[in-house]
Amino acid sequence: MTTRVGLLFPGQGSQFVGMGRELVEASEETRALFEEADAHLGYSLSKIMLEGPEDLLRETHHTQPALYLHSAACWHLLADRGLQVVAAAGHSLGEYSALHAAGALELFDGLELVRLRGTLMFRAGIERPGAMAAILGVPSTVVEEAAREAANQTGQVVQAANFNAPTQTVVSGEVDAVEQAMSLAKAAGARRAVRLPVSGAFHSALMLPASEALGAKLRTVQWSAPRFPVVANVTALPVTDVTEIPELLGQQLTHPVRWVETLEWMVGQGVRTFLEIGPNKVLSGLLKKVDRQASCHAVSNLETLENALTAIGS
Repeated sequence: MTTRVGLLFPGQGSQFVGMGRELVEASEETRALFEEADAHLGYSLSKIMLEGPEDLLRETHHTQPALYLHSAACWHLLADRGLQVVAAAGHSLGEYSALHAAGALELFDGLELVRLRGTLMFRAGIERPGAMAAILGVPSTVVEEAAREAANQTGQVVQAANFNAPTQTVVSGEVDAVEQAMSLAKAAGARRAVRLPVSGAFHSALMLPASEALGAKLRTVQWSAPRFPVVANVTALPVTDVTEIPELLGQQLTHPVRWVETLEWMVGQGVRTFLEIGPNKVLSGLLKKVDRQASCHAVSNLETLENALTAIGS
């Protein structure tokens, strides 16, 4: 019997120079896909992915389409391999990859959307500078309280932005408020509080201009009903009405990523085997912190793809 699987698609932070090289060298289909994407974008995104430099790949308007393209390439090699997909989810940017995998979003519509998304988020970070920090070792309720208190003390924006694991929560907002939230969280018992190397305060109210501009574009795209449930970051529930997709993706920029609840929903549907489709293994590590019994197989090239299929018996 085919194993029922859940699909996980990574967001920013999983990228690295050289991502996709093994795919391009081993798969003619992937080479053609990368070339077509470069032609569609009007510049060589694949060269930045494969050769860097790292600073250029880290620029969010390159990072986001690069991760989306890599995940899409991996999925295209998996799509006809008889997987029984129960549900999919993507972390922040990865939600677009999940929607593409489910057939709700055409490949190049998605590529244009994530390039615009990255550009708008970068601009918002320049217009209203901000910061993000990961706070480790305390429950999310402690971090939320620290953010509320920091906002009151500074009069600035700061809020919980990513509920990544039971004791790993990211805060986002104006710089002084984020620094104060870090101090308050450490005073409340946090093991570590670490600033993240990002260009803006993502998933916070500072992204409102980007959210509004992206929302206008999202509403012009032709969306299709997903072939399997895709769990939205904003609600941690599957999208049941295709007309909700652009609204939820627009809200995503100013609302937290409810990743713990997302994984809990998928596990609650009976998913015990997951595939992380894209570079690195960030989401595999987060899954283990939510459910130690669940297994996750990272798929980033043909070798890991075949290994994953063998492991799950597909």
